[in-house]
Amino acid sequence: MADDEANPPLAIKAEDAPLRTKPSNYPEPFFSRMGKREKRPLGDIFGLKNFGVNLTRLLPGGESALLHRHSKQDEFVYILEGTPTLVTDTGEIDMEPGMCAGFSAAGIAHHLVNRTTRDVVYLEIGDRTPGDEGSYPSDDLKASLGPDGKWQFTRKDGSGY
Repeated sequence: MADDEANPPLAIKAEDAPLRTKPSNYPEPFFSRMGKREKRPLGDIFGLKNFGVNLTRLLPGGESALLHRHSKQDEFVYILEGTPTLVTDTGEIDMEPGMCAGFSAAGIAHHLVNRTTRDVVYLEIGDRTPGDEGSYPSDDLKASLGPDGKWQFTRKDGSGY
C-alpha cells in the first residue's frame, strides 16, 4: 500500500485493504446499529475523488446502512458472497452472489440486511456529488454532505444530535 496519497499503489488484493477505522458516521442511536458492518474503502487507497468503492462485509444480523436515499448521488451494489435481503420502500428482494442493484439519485430508499447465519460480502460504489443530502424515511435523521466532503447529521426538524 501507498505511504501517502501522492503515491497510490497500482493494484492490491481487496481483502488486504485496511478496514475503515470508524465503523459509521451516524450519531447515536444509529451508530451502534452499524456494529456488524465492516468496510474497506478501496477507492480512497487509489486516490479516487469522484466516486467511492467499498468492499463491505455484513456479519449475521448486520445492515449496510439505515434505509436511505440520496438527493444527488447514484449508488450500485454487487453481491460477492452470501444472501442478503435488499430492503426498499417499495418491497424486498432476496439477493445472491452475482446479483447487483443500482439506485439513482432521488430514487427509492434502500439498504441491505443480513438475515442469515453467514457473512455477506459485496462491493458498493457511489459518486461523491457535492451538495448531496441523505433522507431516512424510517428514522428521525437527515444528512448533508458538507463542502469538506464530510456528512453532517441532524434530526428532520434541523435540531442537532
